[in-house]
Amino acid sequence: MSKKIICVVGTRPEAIKMAPLINALKREPWVDCRVLATAQHRHMLDQVLGLFGIQPDIDLNIMRPNQSLVELTSRLLVEVDAVLEAERPDAVIAQGDTTTVMTVALACFYRRIPFGHVEAGLRTWDMQNPFPEEMNRVIAGRIAAWHFAPTASSRDNLLREGVRDEEIVQTGNTVIDALLDVVQRCDHMMPAVGDGKRLVLVTSHRRENFGAPFEEVCRAIRHLVETNEDIEVLYPVHPNPNVRDTAHRMLGGMPRVTLTEPLDYLPFVAAMKRAYLILSDSGGVQEEAPALGKPVLVLRRETERPEAVDAGVVKLVGPDFDRIVAEAQRLLDDEAAYREMARGVSPYGDGHASERIVDVLRRHFV
Repeated sequence: MSKKIICVVGTRPEAIKMAPLINALKREPWVDCRVLATAQHRHMLDQVLGLFGIQPDIDLNIMRPNQSLVELTSRLLVEVDAVLEAERPDAVIAQGDTTTVMTVALACFYRRIPFGHVEAGLRTWDMQNPFPEEMNRVIAGRIAAWHFAPTASSRDNLLREGVRDEEIVQTGNTVIDALLDVVQRCDHMMPAVGDGKRLVLVTSHRRENFGAPFEEVCRAIRHLVETNEDIEVLYPVHPNPNVRDTAHRMLGGMPRVTLTEPLDYLPFVAAMKRAYLILSDSGGVQEEAPALGKPVLVLRRETERPEAVDAGVVKLVGPDFDRIVAEAQRLLDDEAAYREMARGVSPYGDGHASERIVDVLRRHFV
């Protein structure tokens, strides 16, 4: 008899990182793999699932305009619980640190259904940073039956919290599985860049940077463009009004600055591949860009992904005007410094993380 495993996705990053695992599970004859989409991010989720040929079996369409975290959490918990009652799965798998993941883990706990946590063990040890992601992943980590840790340091974090060694498997990060697939089919979507120009790719959307910190980021981008005639900036702007309104007010209409709607994953990977330098507060970009040999300046004060920082291919600058400008200018001016950060080091996996996760589940169920 096949085992029913529900794979849950809510946001674009979750879809990117779960897609290789979902497709790997669908190839297994012993698995009835069902995909639950909470649609915490509607459009950005749909385009990624389409790229990987995945159709949700259950869609909660949970997103509402301007809903609070309390509203989102309470609605997710009730609706996910109803799905678990109807489906009665043998296991549930989710990835990361979103509100979707936390509520799914909690609903599984109440139903006594084994929960597997992909990308387990990331920690900043600061509940307020990133907010609410650190709390989400800590809760998921307390509940999980299987902890699929991407790196040795994430495994160590779990051991430090008292998770039993036999419940942890170091798999690598499934984002590298996805990236190695997509990077081979994105060249036709490379963004156009002027002759002799270098592309600076920007992404910034973190809740803890809303307000004055994000204005510092925009001011730094503006300064870099004004003082470096050979750079062009591409910034796919997150739809959250706290980001969108400020970005357009401070950067809209500037020469050599292109503000776009969020890019689908295929053209976004193409943009990373084309970029000379990336400024980002995205966790996924911290993992993907080093594998493509692209330096990343992280617009956060802390990161739960220290491996690339330790390898010297990612640098924390925070939402700090002076540090952003100084470090970006150094990479634009100093070829040796640039080469040192653009070494193509990938501390996050070899493209076989999904296979390792499937192997753990196969040994448990078959």
